Amino acid sequence: MFNSLSDRLAATFKNLKGKGRLSEADIDATAREIRRALLDADVAVPVVREFIAHIKERSLGEEVSQALNPGQQVVKIVNDELVNILGGETRRLNLAKTPPTVIMLVGLQGAGKTTLAGKLSQHLKAQGHTPMLVAADLQRPNAVKQLQVNGERAGVPVYAPHPGVSSEFEDPTGDPVQVARNGVAEAKAKYNDVVIVDTAGRLGVDAELMQQAADIRAAVQPDEVLFVIDAMIGQDAVATAQSFNEGVGFTGVVLSKLDGDARGGAALSVRSVTGKPVMFASTGENLSDFEVFHPDRMASRILDMGDVMSLIEQAERSWDRAEAEKMAQKFVDQEDFTLDDFLDQMQQIKKMGSMKKLLMMMPGAQGMRQQLEQFDDSQIDRIEAIIRSMTPHERVAPKIINGSRRARIARGSGVQVSEVNGLLERFGQAQKMMKKMAAGGGMPGMPGMPGMPGGGGGGSKKGKGKGKKAKPRSGNPAKAAQEMRELEERRNRPAAPGSAFGQGNDAGPDGFDPASLNLPKGFEKYLGGN
Repeated sequence: MFNSLSDRLAATFKNLKGKGRLSEADIDATAREIRRALLDADVAVPVVREFIAHIKERSLGEEVSQALNPGQQVVKIVNDELVNILGGETRRLNLAKTPPTVIMLVGLQGAGKTTLAGKLSQHLKAQGHTPMLVAADLQRPNAVKQLQVNGERAGVPVYAPHPGVSSEFEDPTGDPVQVARNGVAEAKAKYNDVVIVDTAGRLGVDAELMQQAADIRAAVQPDEVLFVIDAMIGQDAVATAQSFNEGVGFTGVVLSKLDGDARGGAALSVRSVTGKPVMFASTGENLSDFEVFHPDRMASRILDMGDVMSLIEQAERSWDRAEAEKMAQKFVDQEDFTLDDFLDQMQQIKKMGSMKKLLMMMPGAQGMRQQLEQFDDSQIDRIEAIIRSMTPHERVAPKIINGSRRARIARGSGVQVSEVNGLLERFGQAQKMMKKMAAGGGMPGMPGMPGMPGGGGGGSKKGKGKGKKAKPRSGNPAKAAQEMRELEERRNRPAAPGSAFGQGNDAGPDGFDPASLNLPKGFEKYLGGN
């Protein structure tokens, strides 16, 4: 959604890098580029004007002039102002003191109200609530049926006493106001603590739409009225939001279709124009593509700083704790990492959603957007198909997979043999790394870790270790021969009782023999030697 805006802002901030001091001309040029970027992103002109004024005021003050890195300070100012535009802080639902909490959805037809009703109900159910959906949209063809399907997918009951219309040629019948009122009564009777009322929309703002929404609001007295707006409609978002705010009144905004390729100006305009907070965002077609709107995190995404907190929360929601504990125990027991384990890990990742979306939450992802766009989420399905085409024994002992077995696996999974070879090669590398980590071997490049040069056990062949022939320190041949005889005698002497590591009797009180280190001449005096 914000790709174009992110690219423009990133290019603008590049010009500030490396400058020890920013002149007024630098700040004016930066503000001018930010203004153009926001206007190109369809942000409302009054919002842009106020935004730029705040940035220039802060950038020309002591906040930047006395900063050690003025360029980074300007980026921080832009981030702060973006957070303010988007609402400042996260706004949660206001739940009724006496259940049920009534939530009414309003907006134009096509904005995604019915789909959002299913997403919101699933989100609330995951939090421990018992929501009910009420089908009060009796005008759009098959709106009632769509809500029933969404409710079934979310595992939430739907109150739909009237079937609505099945085609655009039918005249609407039934009273949506009465349906909404009866729906709330039904929820009370069945002890549902949240009621979500789906109302009708129009292709444009009109008096009939506003009056019907106002009548439903008066009948059910909702605790929250959420205005659902299509994030792709651009400048029209401002006029539409103002009309609904004046005609019906709403308490919060939900941005739908935030995964689209539009410029995203609606997200930056609605909050400033209406004064109502953005509370939720719909980011895809699945019921799980729904998230609480966090202004600070959204600002970080726009400025390509990533959204690691949302990534962690998504992982916590979808990750199987029992499976994670099972894998951790395998590490403790130093068991082999098998292809079955690899398959389990891939399935855990699939539960988190699109890999492309997850990777785009990482800091700096905008700079790799072209590579990430080429990432194919179906690769995970192909890997799963390859592993499932193997026998149980092959998954545990992949070394037995010879040429004929690889050909059979490729045929069974519908891929080329080269893909099977590639998977086995990558798995072999992962298995080696897992074994090393489970044994406490550490990772390559970590000094002082076992198995690494300069570290404990299994050091480099070039290092000073057991089996390497000791060399004399003296340059005099006669003295060198004497030193070699003494070293040989020490090595062949039996260890003294209680001496450490089998060192000879010449070892120190703690079993340490400086001569065994082969240190430079004269260095022994620092170790208490002669």
